[in-house]
This record gives sequence, structure tokens and C-alpha cells, in this order.
Amino acid sequence: MKQRKNKFSGRPPIPREKLEKHSRGEGINLKLKESRIKNKVLKKKLITKEKVIHGTVKDAARAELLLTEDYGCLEADPGEVTIQYKQKQIADNVDLTSASKHFNLQLQFGPYSIKYTRNGRHLVLGGRKGHVAALDWVTKKLACEMNVMESVHDVSWLHIETMFAVAQKDWVYIYDNEGTEIHCLKGMNGVNKLEFLPYHFLLASGSRDGFLTWLDVSIGKSICSYNSKLGNIRVMTQNPSNAVLCVGDTKGVVSMWSPNSNEPLAKMLCHNQSISTCAVHPYGTYMATSCPARSVKIWDIRQLAGPVHDFVTRSPVQNLSYSQCGQLAMSMGNIVEVYRPLANEMKPYLRHKADGTVTSMQFCPFEDVLGIGTTREVSSLLVPGSGEANFDALESNPFQTKSQRREAEVKALLDKIQPELITLDPIEIVEVDVPTLKDKIEEKKKILYLKPKDIDFKPRRTKAKGKGGTAKVIKSKKILNELSRRETIDILRQSDIRPNTKPKEGPSKDYGVLNRFLPKAGKKN
Repeated sequence: MKQRKNKFSGRPPIPREKLEKHSRGEGINLKLKESRIKNKVLKKKLITKEKVIHGTVKDAARAELLLTEDYGCLEADPGEVTIQYKQKQIADNVDLTSASKHFNLQLQFGPYSIKYTRNGRHLVLGGRKGHVAALDWVTKKLACEMNVMESVHDVSWLHIETMFAVAQKDWVYIYDNEGTEIHCLKGMNGVNKLEFLPYHFLLASGSRDGFLTWLDVSIGKSICSYNSKLGNIRVMTQNPSNAVLCVGDTKGVVSMWSPNSNEPLAKMLCHNQSISTCAVHPYGTYMATSCPARSVKIWDIRQLAGPVHDFVTRSPVQNLSYSQCGQLAMSMGNIVEVYRPLANEMKPYLRHKADGTVTSMQFCPFEDVLGIGTTREVSSLLVPGSGEANFDALESNPFQTKSQRREAEVKALLDKIQPELITLDPIEIVEVDVPTLKDKIEEKKKILYLKPKDIDFKPRRTKAKGKGGTAKVIKSKKILNELSRRETIDILRQSDIRPNTKPKEGPSKDYGVLNRFLPKAGKKN
């Protein structure tokens, strides 16, 4: 009987488009006779490496079969556009869980600035008149709420959701999730903007006096602080791919700073007028800037070349924010517009009219939500397709428990990156620094080089060639010592001299080098 084949035996086939998506190139073809690599050992190593790369590509493509979530978006009916849909219409036509994520908090201590945690679960808000609050915005559970009785200029979460920093009138304060003051950072005074670098555990600030400061929150030590000579810093954001700070000034220039240099790493002339706001894509690919002349430009920050997109809006843009999927939100007064990248162009996607002038906004990670802070309220807007549909629980887990949070904090501290590695090109740290390496080699040569006239040169005894080792050398020494001892005894016997005996009376004989074996005069046996 023929054995029937199992229909589901073996691993599932992989679609070709998935393999092409994760492909790393053609690789090295070592089977051709024209190959320049003749070394068999090197060929074998390269063949093994190519097999590992192909296996990695297949595993990555096969893993996508488990990612059941997909990016959603609004699709308009014929004759309609998505920009005409209001938030109430969207909330009425989605599921209850998504509809609960749309809310408005009517407040009276604005204007407000807001920040989400990296996993997108917690929200901190700070009003200019002193109101500070932290909450789990998904469950609407309030962690703490207080009035610091000072003006609040900016807020920022630290590495976990139990600590956040508040830039107040004079200094920066750190609070826990119960509202208790933990630290007062007097080294950061007159701060306008705060940014936290999660992989370096650095809290960066830009002050009204033009000073840029980096503080390591893991050890409580200030890394560096220097005057950028840009005046009042009102526009500052970070590039998530290389942890470089992008600072906009009144001359229309965006300069990029790191704690390793008191001069900017790069400068980009973006506009002819002052920079109103600046935002960087979460992947570090694009940067959007705006100016009071109603101009918005999108730059490829990797090449530092000309703008990719350049368009004019109806009114000046005061705030910009990028989502994880590349959607760009911009605020013009009390109007918020979201643009969606399609076919190498930016098209309007949604529009919302807020109650008051928008002063701060940020897309929530892993959620189709845009948070905005105005002069009168804090709102959560539904923007379908803005958040990443699949999250890596080992990187940032929105549903982590207390024990998982502790483990993640310890792991992050062990994987902490030193500030010296913050560079404009993140791949630069894996390359060889040729000038520094040459200097080190020259210094080593100077230390090791000794002139023959400066020392007593003695020629070394040439060693015999052969397969010698430490054990063999010790064994040879023992044999030679034994032979020398026996020869000495034979010589003493032939000359009738016994050690440890009295010499015979009479004239002493001279035995040359053997005189040391003769008994000393006057020594008793």
C-alpha cells in the first residue's frame, strides 16, 4: 500500500514577496570558478556565513505569519474624503475599547504640555500655572495630581513610569508616581525643554540662557553643560536613532548636538525665518520643520540634503509630531491636521478643531491615538493607522506587570550605552578609528624602541631549533644536573678524595675547579 502523504507535514511555505522584503542582497557566490577567493578555509567560513544569513531571512519572513495584526486606516466612500470625518463619527463607529480611548479633560491651568511613556500606557501633563498630573490614561486611573505653585514649562517621563521630571520656574524637579519630590536639579535652571534618552539614561535640557545640559539619572551625575550660543532655546527634540539633539534657532538653522562636543555636529539651513517647531521620525529617517511663513519642509535627515517635501499651509504651524507609521500631525492655532504619506507625497488625512490653541501634542506609541494639550483641555484623538500594530514585549511592553517592570529596568541598566558613543552616524561606532589607531601604534613604537648605544647590548645565545616546551626544558635540565653530579663523584673517586673527611697531612694538592669539594681546614666531621 502506498503511504498517504500528510498534507500539513513540514514547515509552511514562505511567500516570495516576504523573502524579498527581508532579503539582505544577493550575497557572495563562491561556486563560480571566476571567484577571486582561493583560500579553502576562508571559502568554507564564507559559505557557512551565507547559510546563516539565508536562514535568518527565512526565519524573519516566517515570523511575519504570526503577526496577525495589521495597520488600519479610514477609507472614504465615493465622493467623500476622510478629512471631513469628525471625532464623534469615528468614535461612534469603532469598537467600545477604541471608543473609550477618545476623551476630553476640561482643565483650567493651561496651556498644557503632555508626554507619553515609551510603552504608551501612562500620560503626564503639566499646566503653565502649576498643575501637574500623572495617570494611566487607558484605565483612567489617576496616579498623582498636585499644584507646584510655580510655572511649569515642560514635563518628561524617565526610564520607568514611576518617575517623571518637571521643568519649573527656576529648576528641574523629579517626582515619583505618588507626587513625592525626589530630587531638585539645580544644575538645570531656567529650562524650557526636556528630552529623555532611554538607552543612555540621560535627561537633556535646553534653557532660556542657551545652555544645553545632559544628566545621567542612573548615577545622578551631570555629564556636561555648555552654552550653545543660540539664545533662548524654545525648539528642541531628539533623534531616536542616534540620540542627537536637534535644536532650532531664530536664524532658520537646525543644529545637532551631542554631549561629546561643545560645537554642533551638523547644521542645516531649513528656512529663511526662525524655526517654529521641529519633529523627527521614530526611525530617524525624516525630519519635519516649520516657520512663521506658513512653510513646512520634510528632510531626509540621513543625507542632510535638500527637502523631500515642501508645501505651504493655510496658517503658520506651531507644533509637529510624527507617528510610528509615518503620519505627520501639525497644529495651526486651534486646528489639528494629520497628513498621511502616500506615493511619495503628503495628503491630508484627518482634521480636528480643538477648544483652545494647541500648545503640545504627541502620538501615543502602539495606539491609534494622538494626544493634544491646549490652553483649556487635554484631549485624546482617534487616528486610525497611526500606531504600530505589533509590539516587542522585550523592548517596550504596554501590559507589563510590576515584576516585569523591575526586570526590564535591570536589563536596561546592564545594556546602558555610554554617552561617548552618541555620534551623528550610529554606524560609526563599529568602524575602526584609523587616525587614533595610528597614533596609538606610534606611541607604542616609541616606548618599545631602544637604541643599542643607550644600553649594554649583549648578544643572546641562539637556541637550537626543535619542538621544545616548558616540560621538556625542565626535564633536560634535570638530566644535565644528574650527569654533572655523577661526573663529579667519579672524579673524586679517582683522586681518592672523599667529601666530609679530613685531608691527609702533607702538601696540599691543587685540583683546579674541584677545590670547592675539599673539606675546609679545621672543620670537624
